[in-house]
Amino acid sequence: MAVLGKIRSKGALLVGIIGLGLFAFIAEEAVRSCDSAKNNERQQIAKVLGEKISFQEFQALVDEYTDVVKMTQNQDNLSEAELNQVRDMVWNTYVQTALIAKEAKELGLTVTDDEMRDILNKGTNPMLLQTPFVNQQTGRFDANALKQFINEYKKVQTSNPQQAEQYRTIYNYWTFIEKTLRQQTLVQKYQTLLASCFLSNPVEAKQAFEEENNEADIQLAAFTYGSVADKDVKVTDEDIKAKYNEIKARFKQYEETRDIKYVAVQVTASAADRAALSKQTKNYVAQLATAEDPTEVVRKSNSTVAYLGIPVLKSAFPSDIAQQIDSIAVGTTTAVKENTQDNTLNAIKLISKQELPDSIEFQAIQVAGENVSEANERADSIIKAVNADPAQWEAIAKKYGQTGEKQWMTTQQYQYANGINAENKAFIGALNTMASGETRNISTPSGNIIVKVTDRRNFQTKYVAAVIKTKITFTDNTQNKAYNKFSQYVSENQTLEGLEKAAKKYGYTVMEQRDVKSSQHVIANISGTHEALKWAYEAKEGEVSPLYECGNNDSFLVLVVTKIHEKGYRGLDDAMVKELVKAEALNDKKAELLMAKAKDVKNINAAKAKGAQIVPVQQITFASPAFVSIAGTTEPALSGAVAATKVGTFSAHAVKGNGGVYLFQVTAKKNRGQKFDQKAYEQRMTRQALMAATNYMQELYINADITDNRFMFF
Repeated sequence: MAVLGKIRSKGALLVGIIGLGLFAFIAEEAVRSCDSAKNNERQQIAKVLGEKISFQEFQALVDEYTDVVKMTQNQDNLSEAELNQVRDMVWNTYVQTALIAKEAKELGLTVTDDEMRDILNKGTNPMLLQTPFVNQQTGRFDANALKQFINEYKKVQTSNPQQAEQYRTIYNYWTFIEKTLRQQTLVQKYQTLLASCFLSNPVEAKQAFEEENNEADIQLAAFTYGSVADKDVKVTDEDIKAKYNEIKARFKQYEETRDIKYVAVQVTASAADRAALSKQTKNYVAQLATAEDPTEVVRKSNSTVAYLGIPVLKSAFPSDIAQQIDSIAVGTTTAVKENTQDNTLNAIKLISKQELPDSIEFQAIQVAGENVSEANERADSIIKAVNADPAQWEAIAKKYGQTGEKQWMTTQQYQYANGINAENKAFIGALNTMASGETRNISTPSGNIIVKVTDRRNFQTKYVAAVIKTKITFTDNTQNKAYNKFSQYVSENQTLEGLEKAAKKYGYTVMEQRDVKSSQHVIANISGTHEALKWAYEAKEGEVSPLYECGNNDSFLVLVVTKIHEKGYRGLDDAMVKELVKAEALNDKKAELLMAKAKDVKNINAAKAKGAQIVPVQQITFASPAFVSIAGTTEPALSGAVAATKVGTFSAHAVKGNGGVYLFQVTAKKNRGQKFDQKAYEQRMTRQALMAATNYMQELYINADITDNRFMFF
């Protein structure tokens, strides 16, 4: 009881302690919840129509499309620029698909499985013709070949996992094609429905015909805005504000942008670097001149042009090499020359020059044995058999598990390779020199290949040339000096004013880039500036960035955010907006003065007496705005006023235009004599309406309230 009494006596204190404990517990859970929400938010790459897209979801789409690009273009890796293109393509496709899907759902548009089957059975869609399932005889997509492949793929998944892995690439490619085909079909349905909403009629067609073919000639009296000095017109802040409110819609922007100032330095080779590289290259060229096989010399020189040792077309070489190659005698090695356009040192050894076929049709049978002797014996027997009876070729090929079918090889298939092994070199070299109808046994380390050339076409000049093309690069010492100098410049100047003042002393130039978008990937057209772009979108106005090493490890960058342009309407605090609005307000004031001057003018002579410039303007139509050369601008309002004025009549009132105030007298009106084709004009007006409606995606995009945070990840 005593203990209970003590607890009761401390009741208020205990309640407070318990309350604080509960609050701490709740606060801790709230913090955890907030942290979790922030982490989730950090992983959100975008939001479209209220749907959040995580980085993982988007990256999966990027990976899918990257695999497709690699497969279709036969590439193992993509450059950063190519990856950026892939990401942009995936993003644009994702957004378009989401926007159209929403519209289609509201309209009840779908793509059914039956429609997809019909598309596959017809087999004429261009996307289907890019798949491996094309019938070579008909040139059309073969739905049965697809079914056979899918069935076989399902079987080998359990029976032959290794083969299934090989099939998976093609299967994934097909699923991408199928998905994309369904999406595109839905888009086409929506576009077709939209197009069907636009119609013309006889009245509209007739009016359009007359607006294009009824023309007028006038004597124009022009009071241009340039005739009034700016100092003679006063524009107040109220005038500028009123004009801004009038034309405010022009200044709406739908994504946030940044204005920046920056200093970028690209490291280049010093005189000492160039001298050392020149000496080294001359040494390699001397070796090249005497080498029986240039392969190793070209490799050691770090040439950007691989030596294949087989005949290739002139197009296989860089343009500067291709331009020289015909002026070089076979067996000659040129002296070292500098190419300032691509910053390289170059030398060429022309080994051979021949007229050879660009396209070669051949048949081949690969022969192997337990040893070289056995392979040679089998190859000899095959050659004897096919020479005795050429019709036996395919039967013999089947005996060795091959088709032996005819196939074509073109120079394009191998001439851009970065390297070629001895086996392929021997094979391609033989095909280039074999006569049509000739059969030859080509011995390789992995076995023998029996080849028969069946056709040779499109003879062209081919070259075997060893090229040393070496980049003029800087040394580590040169790079370190440039870095230390730039680092000192940045560390000593942590304001825009400081950077601008010190730039001349260090030999740098401060540049400006307006309206930097987060979707543009790079700053100042320098590669590898993603981190700098990301910083720019997190920085405040006036903030100076860290020093960034970028480009191809050859550039340094520092930047300052000078202005942040939020989504919405740009205000008069934007210098460019204010300048434009002020110019228009100034013209309005000038127009008031000129309208007053022209008020009581009743003819051309009176206008001239008032200071107007008199010029004839011919062939004015309502459909095509008149161009007034002395004002340097088109004048739609003038075209409308002329169309409403009779021949011989002086304008009832002055016309305010883009470049001045105008009076005029109509001197002639006529029809151009074209025959009215009602049907053709109705179709034309419909097409024009459709063209005007092509911006529908932009309207859907704006209304979708899209958030794009890709720059935070890529």
